[in-house]
Amino acid sequence: MQNVLELLKNDLGAVEAQFREDLASDVVLIRKVGEYVLGSGGKRVRPMLLLLSARLAGYRGDRHIGLASVVEFIHTATLLHDDVVDGAALRRGNASANAVWGNEASVLVGDFLFAKSFSIMVRDGNLAILKALSDATTMMAEGEVLQLVSTCDLELTEERYIEVVRNKTAVLMAAACQCGAILAGATTEQEEALREVGMELGIAFQFMDDALDYVADQKEFGKRRGQDLAEGKMTLPLIHTLRHADADEAHRVEEIVELDELEDSHVEEVVALIERYGGIDYTRRRAAELVSQAKARLDIFPDSAEKTALCTLADYVVGRSL
Repeated sequence: MQNVLELLKNDLGAVEAQFREDLASDVVLIRKVGEYVLGSGGKRVRPMLLLLSARLAGYRGDRHIGLASVVEFIHTATLLHDDVVDGAALRRGNASANAVWGNEASVLVGDFLFAKSFSIMVRDGNLAILKALSDATTMMAEGEVLQLVSTCDLELTEERYIEVVRNKTAVLMAAACQCGAILAGATTEQEEALREVGMELGIAFQFMDDALDYVADQKEFGKRRGQDLAEGKMTLPLIHTLRHADADEAHRVEEIVELDELEDSHVEEVVALIERYGGIDYTRRRAAELVSQAKARLDIFPDSAEKTALCTLADYVVGRSL
């Protein structure tokens, strides 16, 4: 990732400055909560995708800075709302905003970030960009509801789960790449290619999060091991496992998922079953396939530092430690 960070050093610095400017408000709590969440260690993957896509497609102005700030604002707003819905106490290894300031403040500051994002988009004045990001935001809300109605559904299929992931997570990465292309005046073919790059990387990114939830240390990953299981979320490692488990094993998973409180022993039991049926390896393999497809789509662009950086960023998605 070092070459990506070096290439985007100035742009990312400008985006961070834009965050502070866009958080301006007479309401002190908005700035406090916003700065806390935005400064809590996010990798800025979505802004980087927009910045690199714009430059790859030939853009050389500075409007990509404000739009990169917008996509991170939208992402941050969803995190604030997600943590309230999930009752999360940790985010990226730190106390979540709702744990510090309460659910009411988290929801309302999330609302502010959404509203501010649309204000900035309107000010930018590009209707195609406004449409791409507003459509993405609508789909993200649909994805959240899809995930909610899928809670504890042991019959959830991989195809249906991918629909949840596409809407909840991947669509914003797709829109970030697409907006970079629109900003640069890219061809229809280039715009579609970059949108699909973002979509595939977004799904792969979520798949890797799914795997990490079952194997990563809390200090490294920033949340309790097995948190998805505790919240009744059916993710790819478990979906794959249940597809191969026998009736007794599936029934035992159902019993564990329906418990009000999970002990470490319950998590270990499910992890052992996932390992038995290769759920983590399968999830990582599926993520790698998507990353490979995404990188292949970049072949329509000539070689450049931005193209190399996008490939590096794609490899980062599946290279996070398991």
